[in-house]
Amino acid sequence: MAGGWWCAGMRWSGPAPELGWRRGGDRRVSVLAYGTALGFRARGERHCVGARENACPLGAVVPGRSTGGRCAECARLDRAHSVAADTVADDPRTYRVYLAWFGPGLVKVGITGEGRGAARLREQGAVAFTWLGRGPLMAARRTEEVLRAALGVPDRVPYAGKRAVRGRLPGVEERAGAVAELYGRAAALQGRGWPESLERLPLDVVDHGEAFGLDRAPAPARSVRELVDGGVVAGRLVAAAGPDLHLHADGVGVVVLDTRLITGWELTAAEGAVRVPLIDIGGGDVQGGLF
Repeated sequence: MAGGWWCAGMRWSGPAPELGWRRGGDRRVSVLAYGTALGFRARGERHCVGARENACPLGAVVPGRSTGGRCAECARLDRAHSVAADTVADDPRTYRVYLAWFGPGLVKVGITGEGRGAARLREQGAVAFTWLGRGPLMAARRTEEVLRAALGVPDRVPYAGKRAVRGRLPGVEERAGAVAELYGRAAALQGRGWPESLERLPLDVVDHGEAFGLDRAPAPARSVRELVDGGVVAGRLVAAAGPDLHLHADGVGVVVLDTRLITGWELTAAEGAVRVPLIDIGGGDVQGGLF
């Protein structure tokens, strides 16, 4: 990776994680592979990544711990065009309702555009999921609300919770059983608040444990709190889920890097020890120093 490139974030357009890069009008994508070395050094200050593929007009500096990576104005513009913002009620596309399982006790119901396939589930780090139904946006949104209330599940699962359980996930069969049990409860609600215009889809549990590398990787010990000027994050990629990269670093163990924290930084390739503030996610306290 040449100097002057800025990270545009991680995506799951296919079965493997990809990092996007920008330098002026140039764009490139790095497809990541487990078992390979990966390392970054941050330079200078972190700047707003802009909104809707447009650069921030202010070139604003943003905090290192912000997972959004945007200034207040660009964050407002970006959310205004989001399906989650409820500003596109006349969207003619077909949407799907899904049930996502992230770990024991961590489940959510959500919606995504049918054209995106399972990309949204991989982006959220869903270890297993099944589709529940398909139909117009407002019917999908209404079903989402009904099922969320009936099943007692939240609309969001914090990433800190997802990371905390990844080191002790049950086996594939148990995961599938948990999803199937919730699917049965959801299907039983059809006709009781489930819009007629939403077609129910059959149970088909998809498990991402293998694609994420979680079933064969060591449990994560720490996560990156933020990048700093001159800070280094480096190691061997052993797993990835959602926006997170799991890097096995010498002397530290497996470190989770939320790639939302590296957007807006100018990054250069680096090797060596991890030199950024870390958080202990293995049951200990916050580690405030540089490692």
